[in-house]
Amino acid sequence: MRIVSLLASGTEIVCALGAGDSLVGRSHECDNPAWVKSLPQYSEPAFDVSVSSGEIDREVNRRLRTGEPLYMIHYDLIRSLQPDLIVAQSHCEVCAVTPADVSRAMKQNGDARIQSMTVPLSASTLEEVMGSIQQVADAISRVEPGMKPRLQAKACSTIQEQRERLDLLRQRTARLRHPSVAVLEWADPIFAMGNWGPELVEIAGGEPVLGNPGQHSRAIPAEQLREVDPEVLIIAPCGFPLERAVDEQSVLERLPWWDDLKAVRSGHLAFADGNLYFNRSGMTIVRSAEIVAEILHGLETDRATEGVHWRWYTEARAHRAARRRDVRGSTKMRVV
Repeated sequence: MRIVSLLASGTEIVCALGAGDSLVGRSHECDNPAWVKSLPQYSEPAFDVSVSSGEIDREVNRRLRTGEPLYMIHYDLIRSLQPDLIVAQSHCEVCAVTPADVSRAMKQNGDARIQSMTVPLSASTLEEVMGSIQQVADAISRVEPGMKPRLQAKACSTIQEQRERLDLLRQRTARLRHPSVAVLEWADPIFAMGNWGPELVEIAGGEPVLGNPGQHSRAIPAEQLREVDPEVLIIAPCGFPLERAVDEQSVLERLPWWDDLKAVRSGHLAFADGNLYFNRSGMTIVRSAEIVAEILHGLETDRATEGVHWRWYTEARAHRAARRRDVRGSTKMRVV
């Protein structure tokens, strides 16, 4: 059995099902569990993503209009692996490699076999995330029927465990006051997090505002955030780890009314790892809800996540300033 996963959440699911030893290749985004980073990488962004969030948004929209790819797939290398399955996602054409990207590569290389082995995952709700676990188990079972009993049992137990952890968290927060919460998936322009995000907020003991459950995250006028003025604000940009998310504060601070927001004035503003959590429909969903509960209510589970996967705004500002001083100091030393 040989699997190439071009989707980070798909890689997590394959590993959670105990089939990680079948992985022979991954996407540039696959990083969990950590050992998968040792696998060969077979995709990469088609443009420079180190630029500002505003520049990234403009380039993405330009490429969508012109039909240019957002990702480059190293098709020849994938074909040399002779995979039995390729995991991709069909939910969003922006955030990860899609079956259309695979199909484009297939047509360019004249290989019709690739499309038939692609497993397209799509999830916009927590229930659909659970369904993705079953979908991957079913796909592997079709290729390797002998693995079916073990895979089906593992899928059932994995899904049950996820649901039980979410139910336990819901019980812990049920009688707590639920503050209004906005989760932003992008800073320039402002995107309100949809999909399973509002469900996570509710389970964690918050009242979600702006984003719509089960619907795509969407760009909103910045003034809409000002009008809603949530009690708690969480910034978790899609694909950005914590340090890159923290850097978005300079973008948001340019808004003339930023300091007037209730969450900013009260200090109830957090930056979070949007790459590993929040934006990923895989095995980190439950931990994402637990992070929100820690932000909202100080609830901890098996381990605290503050400072590791999220950071308060005031601490983020101090940390960012310290990083800048370190950079200036090290640069000065090199010059001398």
